[in-house]
Amino acid sequence: MLARIAGTGSFLPERVVDNNELSQMVETSDEWIQTRTGIKTRHIAEDDTAVSMAIHAAKRAVENAGITPDDIDMIIVSTVSSEQNLPCVACEVQAALGATHAASFDLNAACTGFITAYQMAAGQMAAGLIETALIIGTECLSNLIDWSDRSTCILFGDGAGAAVLQAEDTGEDNKIISVLHSDGTKGNALTCSIGHGKDKTPFSDYVWMDGKEIYKFAVKQVPKVIKEILEMSGQTADDIDYFILHQANRRILEAIAKRMHQDESKFPMNVMEHGNISSACIPVLLDSLNREGKLKKGMKLVVAGFGGGLTWGGFYMEW
Repeated sequence: MLARIAGTGSFLPERVVDNNELSQMVETSDEWIQTRTGIKTRHIAEDDTAVSMAIHAAKRAVENAGITPDDIDMIIVSTVSSEQNLPCVACEVQAALGATHAASFDLNAACTGFITAYQMAAGQMAAGLIETALIIGTECLSNLIDWSDRSTCILFGDGAGAAVLQAEDTGEDNKIISVLHSDGTKGNALTCSIGHGKDKTPFSDYVWMDGKEIYKFAVKQVPKVIKEILEMSGQTADDIDYFILHQANRRILEAIAKRMHQDESKFPMNVMEHGNISSACIPVLLDSLNREGKLKKGMKLVVAGFGGGLTWGGFYMEW
């Protein structure tokens, strides 16, 4: 069985913070930020939470897929920034949707989370355990950002994206083409601690990132994992219609396109408007492309991401 995307949905908070507003908080400018990241604006949650945004995106994906909540067998949510540990976000989504038959759980693979959720759901389908899954990436990263730290506050935004996956028997080779990797020895390049100390005092360290190390990691490993996926699929880079990548930084995306010897038009971007939304980046971009009619039946896509852990991976699919 293959996992086909049958519907998509997304949600972005109403408040938009542009670079000029950030320049009132830290020593920076619109030109400085755009030159280094390509980011112009980002959405920041005020009343919304990781849970509420996930619910909004989920409802839109279910509607777009033309299914009912009773059809959902599994809900997987990827997040690193939920305001609560228990109950998990996926169970909150299940309750809000009334998806009474769905097993539900959260996972943490940072910006690779949506890809990880896809592989987990696709594996369940291949085993014949489920037929329909709802996978969601939701982040309220503004809760974890030090708004006086220029190196991080300019990068991140809030939002959620979702996709409905359905098992499909093509009658051919139904091999799932998806790969995941991790390297915990380099995890200190991107960190954030949340919890309680030994004296039970709550603590929260802000997101800290070694930007240069993450850049080198991304431009090296993402082309390698794309090539790995292409070899598994029997495709060439020229065969692919779109490379749907994690939206971390425009310079990273441009560097990957150059290393793949592909035109940048094959690498859709929304990082300019939304910033880095971690595990929500890819599903938000997919939903935008879907609703704009840019994804046509039979199109060949490679979806790839990278993030904290360090983690990276991707999958091949035909729309």
